[in-house]
Amino acid sequence: MINAVSNAYRLNNKKRVMLITLGLILLFLSFVSDIYTGPGGLSWSQIFSAVFEPETSAGNIRLIVWDIRLPIAITAILIGAMLAAAGAQMQTLLNNPLADPFTLGISSAASFGAALPLVFNVNILGISDGVDSSVSAFVFAILTTALLYVFTRIKESSAEVMVLVGIALLFAFNALLSIVQYAATDAQLSQIVFWMMGSLGRSSWYSVSVCGAVLLPIMLLFMVRAWPMTSLRMGEEKARSLGVNVKRLRIEILVGVSLLTATAVSFVGTVGFVGLVGPHIARMLVGEDQRFFLPLSIIAGALLMSLTSVVSKAATPGVIYPIGMITSLIGIPFFISLILKTQRRSWS
Repeated sequence: MINAVSNAYRLNNKKRVMLITLGLILLFLSFVSDIYTGPGGLSWSQIFSAVFEPETSAGNIRLIVWDIRLPIAITAILIGAMLAAAGAQMQTLLNNPLADPFTLGISSAASFGAALPLVFNVNILGISDGVDSSVSAFVFAILTTALLYVFTRIKESSAEVMVLVGIALLFAFNALLSIVQYAATDAQLSQIVFWMMGSLGRSSWYSVSVCGAVLLPIMLLFMVRAWPMTSLRMGEEKARSLGVNVKRLRIEILVGVSLLTATAVSFVGTVGFVGLVGPHIARMLVGEDQRFFLPLSIIAGALLMSLTSVVSKAATPGVIYPIGMITSLIGIPFFISLILKTQRRSWS
């Protein structure tokens, strides 16, 4: 009996590893397609030459591939991975499949922070407006995280209370953003709207390096906390009985999620539903075991953002659509299906 259970467990884990491997293959194919897609009409041979033999490639082709398409393709993968990792941990931490990085109001805070330099010339570091908007977005996102952290220290807050506080902050920053929009000129308003729609147009090797530097250590932290996070799915009391410091774990995950979300929003603006859809796909395929759930969530989120980048450039030749619009169109059906599943579970 024990051997049968052990064999079934190993077989199930092999299937999970195969699914993760398949996800990586699909992600690579999407990455290659993202490099190929875009204005300029480059052929596969031109792209191959620019990537692997840049010294023999024409200057304009090398510029398009290395300074535009490669940074966009890599940034899309990193941003998708960051948002999906944050969403997976948020859903586990709050025990709520409808939670994502924007539940706590961090995205709204970042959007408000990005709008301030555009409208009121609030130049935090004395640098260009475009860069200062990203810095301001990051600062406001981190300040919101600090506010949530202080609240959890003052009150022994449950997951439900944290969500309610996040919703309150969400509406507060949306109201402040509306005030900023009301005071903006037409040109400034168009910049704010463009930011709120989400765009990979600001991608560069700088964004690649920063996103990578933030993602890797936080992803390692999340993997180290895989067992405590898996035990948390059985309830906080059960996790405590297994020796998990739930309060400390909640703070660690909250800080990690906030750093991921703040960094992502500061570079590409508001992109919704990636943190919801990626973990939802992973949960359907491999279950709740964080050793497999988290990596597949990251891969699914990265794949979703990469495919979104391809669609945004390929849907209409010569036009690049904001990625936030496309992810919302993809995410809405998933969101509705999750609501229906949650309601059916509560009725049964």
